[in-house]
Amino acid sequence: MTKDMGHEDAKTSRKPRADSLRNREKLLAAATEVFRAGGPEASLEAVARRAEVGIGTLYRHFPTRDALFEAVYRRDVDQLADLADALSAAEPPGEALRHWMHRAVDVVATKKGMLATLSVATEGRQELYAYTSGRMHDAARGLLERATTAGAVRADVTPEDLLHAFVGMASIRPRPNWRTAVIRVLDIFIDGLAPDRG
Repeated sequence: MTKDMGHEDAKTSRKPRADSLRNREKLLAAATEVFRAGGPEASLEAVARRAEVGIGTLYRHFPTRDALFEAVYRRDVDQLADLADALSAAEPPGEALRHWMHRAVDVVATKKGMLATLSVATEGRQELYAYTSGRMHDAARGLLERATTAGAVRADVTPEDLLHAFVGMASIRPRPNWRTAVIRVLDIFIDGLAPDRG
C-alpha cells in the first residue's frame, strides 16, 4: 500500500463519521422545530422529513421517541451552559448574568410546545436529571461568582436561588405577551440582587 493510498483510506474512514455527526445535528435541530410546533404528538416521521434524512437514519441515532426527546433536552442545556462561559469572557459580570437568564427565557419560550413531553422524557432518569441540573448549576455558579466579586450582586445569593426563581418565573401561564412578562419580572428580580448601597 502506498502512502497516498493509505491517506485516501484514512479520509474514507473518517467521512462516515462526519456525515453521521452532521445527520445527528440536523435531526436535533429538526426535532426542536417539530416538537415545538406539534407538542407531544409530533411524529418522528415529521422530524426525519424536516431533517431531510430517511426514517432509518433517525432510528439509528435515536431508537425511541424518548431517546430523541432526551437528546434535545441535553442539547438545550449544553448550549445554555456553553453560553455562560462565552458571556463570562465577553461581558461585564452583572450584564453577563442578566443576558444568560434572558437567553434561558428564550429557550423556554421556544420550547413551550414540548415542555410536557420533555418532563415525561426526564421522569425517572436520575442520570439525565443529575447531568442537566449539574450543568445548569455550574453555569449559574460561575456567572454568579463573577457578579458577586464585581459587586453587582449581593454576596448571600446562591445558584439555587437563581435557578429556583427562574423556574418560578418561567412557569407564568402562557399568553401572547408571555416572554415580555417573564423578562420584566426577571429584570426586577435581577435588579433586586444588587447589594444595598445604603
